[in-house]
Amino acid sequence: MPFGGPEIVGASTNSVLSLWAVAIIGLTLNESAYMAEIVRGGLLSVPKHQGEAAVALGMNRWQNFSRVILPQALRVIVPPTGNQVIGMLKHSSLVSIIALSDLLYSAQLIYSQNFRTIPLLVVISIWYLVCTTVLSYAQSHIERHYGRGVHVGPHRPGGLARLRSLGSRLSQRSQPNDHPNPA
Repeated sequence: MPFGGPEIVGASTNSVLSLWAVAIIGLTLNESAYMAEIVRGGLLSVPKHQGEAAVALGMNRWQNFSRVILPQALRVIVPPTGNQVIGMLKHSSLVSIIALSDLLYSAQLIYSQNFRTIPLLVVISIWYLVCTTVLSYAQSHIERHYGRGVHVGPHRPGGLARLRSLGSRLSQRSQPNDHPNPA
């Protein structure tokens, strides 16, 4: 039992878990809560009547989810998921604290030998910049794919506002001119 309880089975934590396992468990626990909220929010963003319409068309639960709900939810899920992946790439430098050999830890080993700290940190920042740029580019293409058919840009006026603007334009055209009509 932890915290001083009776010991049934004992083992050294370092022999049970490797550094990679600790890093993966730590990053997974951190990201899984965020991802659960992202997926939950994306699924709740799909209006309930979409699923009801699919049921009315005779779709079973799996068809309803895979053909109606999920494609609409992915439009909302993909942007924050891409941001989480990019954030996880940046947070991966935290595993250097537990002496796991990542990019930052490797640089720390090198600059402890040659004392060129700033140039190596600049190189690392360039590597992180390249990786995040590639991931951002891929994310923008995925977002564009799932955002097809959704109007993005300046707000278009609703139907009533469009009718009013059309009416004002028509009334401006039908006003009599100041010039007499030659007949």
